[in-house]
Amino acid sequence: MDALTGLLDQVRSTGALFGRNIMGSPWAIGFADGAPLTLVTMPRGDGWVVPTGAEPVRLATGDLAVVAGPAPFTVSGDRTPDIAPLYVLHGPNECRSADGGELAPDSIHLGVRTCGDRLDGPNVLLTGTYQVAGGLSGRLLAALPRVLVVPYDGRPRPLLELAESEIGRDDPGQQAVLDRLLDLLLIATLREWFARPGSSPPAWYRALSDPVVGAALRALHDDPARPWTVAALAREARVSRATFARRFTDLLGEPPMAYLTGWRLNLAADLLRRTDATVDSVARQVGYSTAYALSAAFKRHFGTRPTEHRATTAAA
Repeated sequence: MDALTGLLDQVRSTGALFGRNIMGSPWAIGFADGAPLTLVTMPRGDGWVVPTGAEPVRLATGDLAVVAGPAPFTVSGDRTPDIAPLYVLHGPNECRSADGGELAPDSIHLGVRTCGDRLDGPNVLLTGTYQVAGGLSGRLLAALPRVLVVPYDGRPRPLLELAESEIGRDDPGQQAVLDRLLDLLLIATLREWFARPGSSPPAWYRALSDPVVGAALRALHDDPARPWTVAALAREARVSRATFARRFTDLLGEPPMAYLTGWRLNLAADLLRRTDATVDSVARQVGYSTAYALSAAFKRHFGTRPTEHRATTAAA
C-alpha cells in the first residue's frame, strides 16, 4: 500500500456521529464529543470554525474542513460568537445545552439525522466524526494542523451531493452507506489538501513524489517484511547509498532505517489490535525474524510488550 492508504486504513467512520444541522441566524453549534477527526462542510450558508484556544478559520459555502484533535470547538455564523450554542454535541444522539443541561429531543430534532431550530433555515452544516485507532493513522493525525480547509472551486462534488441526499434517509443498511461515503469524503479532502500549494503536507507525503526517494519509499511500504538495507533501498532509487541516505534524511527528518523501524512497529501495533494473529506471525509480517525480536523492539519503541498492547487495546 502507499503511505496515504496505510495511514488512512484505520480512519473509519463506523456508526459514528454523522448529521445535518439546519439553523436560522444568528447561530452556533458546539462540539465536545472528543472525536479525534471531524469533517465539516456547509452546503448552504457560511460560517467559522472556532477551535478552543486557536484562531477561527473561515468556512465558506461548499468548503470542506477537517478538524483534528479531540479538543472542543464551535462552528458559528460569527468569527467570535457571542451567543450560546443552540446545542453542544457530546456524542451520537447526545445533545446538551451550553451549560451542560439535557435537552428534550423534540426541542431540536428536525428529522432523521437532522437537528436545528428550523427546517427552512438558511444555514446548513454537515458533520461527520471519525474514531482514529492505530499506530499508522496516528502519524496522520500528528501531521495535520488543528483545522485545514479545502476551498470550494466551483466544480461539482458528487460525493458531497450524494451524502447530503442520503443523510435524511432511513433505509436498511443506511448507516453503512453513510459511513463509506464519509470515508471517501475524508480521503478526497485530505488528498486535495495535501496537493494544494502552500498547504505544508507531511514530509512522507512530499517524499513520495521525490524522484530519488519516492520509489524506495513506496517499495518499503509495499513490502515492509523484506530484509531492507540502505543499500537495497538505494538500488530501488537508482542512486548511490550515500546519496540516498542523505536525501532521505533531508526529506523525512530521520535516517532510512529509523523510518523503517517506526513503520514496521506501528504496522505491528495495528495488526495486534485488529487481528488474532500470533505475535510470531505478526513479527514475520512486518520484518522481524522471531516474536522475541519484535517484542524487544516493540518494548523499546512503545514502552510496552506486544501482548500487553493487545490486551490494552482490546479492553479500550
